[in-house]
Amino acid sequence: MTRLIIDTDPGIDDAYAIALACASPEVELIGVTTVFGNVGLADTTRNALRVLALCGREDVPVAAGADRPLVQPHPHLAVHVHGEDGLSGLADTLPERATGLAGVDAVSMLVRLLEESSEPVVIAPIGPLTNIALLLAAHPGVRSKIERLVVMGGGIDGGNVTAAAEFNVWSDPEAARRVLVEESVPVTLVPLDLTTRCAVDGAWLDRLGTSGAVGETLVRMSGTYREHYQQALGRDGIVIHDAVAVAEAVRPGILRTTRMPVDVDCGLGPSRGMTIGDRRDHRVRIYEAPREIDVALDADLDEVRAFLGSRLAGVH
Repeated sequence: MTRLIIDTDPGIDDAYAIALACASPEVELIGVTTVFGNVGLADTTRNALRVLALCGREDVPVAAGADRPLVQPHPHLAVHVHGEDGLSGLADTLPERATGLAGVDAVSMLVRLLEESSEPVVIAPIGPLTNIALLLAAHPGVRSKIERLVVMGGGIDGGNVTAAAEFNVWSDPEAARRVLVEESVPVTLVPLDLTTRCAVDGAWLDRLGTSGAVGETLVRMSGTYREHYQQALGRDGIVIHDAVAVAEAVRPGILRTTRMPVDVDCGLGPSRGMTIGDRRDHRVRIYEAPREIDVALDADLDEVRAFLGSRLAGVH
């Protein structure tokens, strides 16, 4: 069984991702850490606690992490996509969790969970990478305890928050560059290029909405998100980016990856936050890249949608 930690900024698609992990017997969800991103840290932390309560997971420790990027101020939140509270204005309708926050910050809890684990741990960072960059910079000794990072972020062929940049990487490009380019921990990057292709339609949502309490709640609190994607996609449906990444953490190989070097633009111009994937043959590269990572660019899309739908509906 895979031991899993989710680092998250809930967010609608983060809520689907957390619920997916809770519904998957292949993984033991041993912790959730929160970070600023879609909304502010206080809201992302409350949302993580309440989604876990919805899923009946009082046992999973939760710790709050970074409330700002490493270097530059965070330009803006994603309230126009996720709602002012991150959950379409419905966060307070979710059950409160009797178990509150762990008595430590996110990085401290990550260190403890990693050091106490008898086997390597998979971490799924599905928000800005600030917590993970801080962890690896301050505690390099835990690298050997991380099996891999399954990161939702980046866009090899363009972005969503700008023409060049995807939201998670754009929110803290310096942290993203440290994790994706400068570190040695194995990474599977799940970018927009694939997650957008895995969009689910209105019929998929309608089926999930009649599957039980968790499915009904997820669909009900997707209102603002669904409205946004009706405009972005031109049809009824949503893109549950983060759940696609967690699907790979739960079932390794459900996404097909290509190894390549990547870089992140940390400049202050219009390409800030761009994720640059070098898909050229290594024999024609002029310089030696620091390292290569696995980038998920393809999958059996129907299989991914079916897997997400069945798990979130409670069918294993």
